[in-house]
Amino acid sequence: MEGPSNGGLLYHEMQESKLCAVHCVNTVLQGPFFSELDLAALASDLDQTERQMMLEGAGHGGASSGDFYSEVSHNVSMNGDFSIQVLQKALEIWDLQVVPLNSPAAELSKFEPELENAFICHLHDHWFCIRKVNGEWYDFNSLLPAPEHLSQFYLSAYIDTLKDSGWSIFLVRGNFPTDCPIPHDYSTGFGQWLTPEDAQQIAKSCNQMKFSTQEAYSSKIDTMAEQEEEDLNAAVKASLMDHTNIQNRRDLIEGGRDTVDSAALGLKFDPPNYNSSFMDPRPHGTESGESSSDVHNGTRGVETPSSSHDDKVQ
Repeated sequence: MEGPSNGGLLYHEMQESKLCAVHCVNTVLQGPFFSELDLAALASDLDQTERQMMLEGAGHGGASSGDFYSEVSHNVSMNGDFSIQVLQKALEIWDLQVVPLNSPAAELSKFEPELENAFICHLHDHWFCIRKVNGEWYDFNSLLPAPEHLSQFYLSAYIDTLKDSGWSIFLVRGNFPTDCPIPHDYSTGFGQWLTPEDAQQIAKSCNQMKFSTQEAYSSKIDTMAEQEEEDLNAAVKASLMDHTNIQNRRDLIEGGRDTVDSAALGLKFDPPNYNSSFMDPRPHGTESGESSSDVHNGTRGVETPSSSHDDKVQ
C-alpha cells in the first residue's frame, strides 16, 4: 500500500492542448515528472525498436523490409495523443507496471477495485487517471478544474460505467513515489498542489456555477416556451376569429341571396287590359268636352260614336 504522498497534498494538472497523456502520467506519479518532450522521446525510441524488430523479421523470409519502414509513428499521433506503450514505458522508469483490467492478473480488481492504488482510463484520444492518495480516491481527469473525491462505493460503479461506455482501463501497480519537490507557490507550468479541502471547494464552486448556468438556461428555455405558447394561442384565436368573420359574411351573403330569390319567385305580372284602354280611355263621369289636362292624359283625338253621328246629321 502507498504511504503518505506530498504531505497530504493533491497534485492536479488541467488540460493543456492535447497533452492529456502527460497529465495522466504525472497525476499517477503525483508530481510533474514528465513533459510532452519526454513522452515524445519515449515514443520515438519505441518506434525505432519496433522498426528494427520488423526489419529483422523480414530478413528471415518475411515480408519486404519496405513494408515496415515508415516515417509515420505508431506511438504518437499528429494531434499529440500517445499510445499505451508510451505511458507504460514512462511508468516503468519508476518501477510501476501497467496491467489491463480485462487480463487474468486483474481479475480480483474487477470486484474489489478499492484494493488497487491507481487506474488509467482511455477513450477517443483522451487519457485520465483515477488515483488513491492518502487512503482516499480521486478523479484526476484533466478536464476537471480540481480532483473530485470518490467514495469506495462510487468507485466501483464509476469504473463499471466507464467499461460499459467503451473505455479501456488499466491498473497501475508498484511502489509509487511519495515525495516530489513542491515550489513555494504550489504550482508548475500547468499543474498545482491542492489540499483536499481546497479541491473540494473548487469542485463545489464549479458545480454550483454549472448548476446556475443550467438553471438559467432552463429558465430561458421555459420563458421561450411560454412565449411560443402565447403566440400559438394568439394565432389560433386570430384564426378562429377570421373563420367566424368569414362564416358570418358567408351567412349574410347566403341570407341576402335567399331574400332576392324569394322576392324574385314572389313576383306576379298582371298584363295590362289593352282593349279597355282603346274602348274608353276617359275616366267615368267625364263629359265630351276636353280640358287641357285631358290632352296630356292621352285622350286627345279620340272620337266617340255619338259625335260622329251628329256630324252626319248636319
